[in-house]
Amino acid sequence: MNAHSSGARPSIESLLGDFAPDFDFTPAMPIPAEEYAERMRKLKREAVSAGLDAVVVHCDSVGWFHAAHAYLRYLCDWMREGVLIVPMDEDKEPVLLSFFTQSVILPPGGEPVGVDRILQIGAVGREYADIPGDSGAKTMQALVGILGELKADNIGFIGDKRSAGFRTALVAEMPKAKFSDQHGILDRMQRNRTPAEIAQFRTAAQLISIATQAAYHVARPGVTDYEIYAAFTLAQMARGGETGDGYQIGANEWGTHCGKPYGHVMRKGDLANLYVSNVTYQGYTAQTARMFAFGALTDRQELVLDACTRGVKAAEKLIRPGTLIRDLNNAAFDSYIEAGLLKDAEARTMPYNWRTADDGGPREIPRQYVPNADYEAQGRKLMHVYPATFGPHNPNLGHSVGMAGGQNAFNISSHNYDRLEEGMVFVLHTQWLEPMSAGCNIGDMYVVTADGCENLSRHTPLETHRIPA
Repeated sequence: MNAHSSGARPSIESLLGDFAPDFDFTPAMPIPAEEYAERMRKLKREAVSAGLDAVVVHCDSVGWFHAAHAYLRYLCDWMREGVLIVPMDEDKEPVLLSFFTQSVILPPGGEPVGVDRILQIGAVGREYADIPGDSGAKTMQALVGILGELKADNIGFIGDKRSAGFRTALVAEMPKAKFSDQHGILDRMQRNRTPAEIAQFRTAAQLISIATQAAYHVARPGVTDYEIYAAFTLAQMARGGETGDGYQIGANEWGTHCGKPYGHVMRKGDLANLYVSNVTYQGYTAQTARMFAFGALTDRQELVLDACTRGVKAAEKLIRPGTLIRDLNNAAFDSYIEAGLLKDAEARTMPYNWRTADDGGPREIPRQYVPNADYEAQGRKLMHVYPATFGPHNPNLGHSVGMAGGQNAFNISSHNYDRLEEGMVFVLHTQWLEPMSAGCNIGDMYVVTADGCENLSRHTPLETHRIPA
């Protein structure tokens, strides 16, 4: 029987019927308004020091009711598209332009903290409303008008790469003004997290732990990757998780990770991975990775699992203020070297799954028929071998963890000579994947404390979860 057959199957609701997490869960309260006021104060102080008249923060929608980046939410907890204008003159108030897309979502959540004036631009267009015009043009017109009223000639712009077109259009509309990119202000402010922010990360990590326990609860031979994914999703979103699309499940006899469910039926000898790259709570994300095995594995698979597990634990022992990030990275890869998987821990020369060809050009994905009964039951065939080459998924140990839609502030890598500081939040995930042979992807999430660290994902063991088969 496969996931698309009509035979009777137990429902996911019945599989989860008696599930309960093995630890008490109390979600954190939202970030207090006073902390948002402090963020705005710091932004304005840096902007004044740079001689700016105003700062413009642009964030568009990227579909599925998601904002493009975290800057706007970090400043005022606005979780949809918007353009925030922050004047430097004390007698002028911030203005938020929003509601210029058809992605209709109303507060709560998303009441802008510390921003009293919101202008609804309106979604227009012939097809949508039988009204001529373009919402993007109307947004630009309103922005230019407000900046003109402020007599702003020196303007700081904050956005990400998706804001490039908007920034270009703004410069064209105001040819006499001077523009500078100022996202670095908010990036610096988010390098070390406050206690209130750490509470959000802790809650998000606990949601992952609860969800992982739910996935373990339903996992058994005959259950599909759909059902494992659904159990994970239900458990975390029922307790306040914001999205259900920030994680991957890889499930087959080789331990493939970084996939999405497709109807694979779990069987004896399968090795599954839950790579959780984003569970979000109040805008703050958590990340972990866990492996679970269905019955006995091959010796090679056990060697890879052991090397990866020992790697995370070795690195964890070094987490404290002052530790060189390079040393943290290299400590984890010592177990790979001992196992004969790598020669050294240097990112520049390390093999990894998404590496270019040896000459720096594109790498050919090997074309080969790979039997896959559940995929073929859907009328498809797997005709390539993924990944194209062996190694870790990334040529590093981990990276910072921040807000949903944000970019990594730093990587835990051999070429990072920064030192750990109190309040840094990051994930350490050891990964290895050999095509059609063995794979592992496990990791924990940490915050650096005054005298060491807190493992935010400690409620589920790092070791491979074993399921009798």
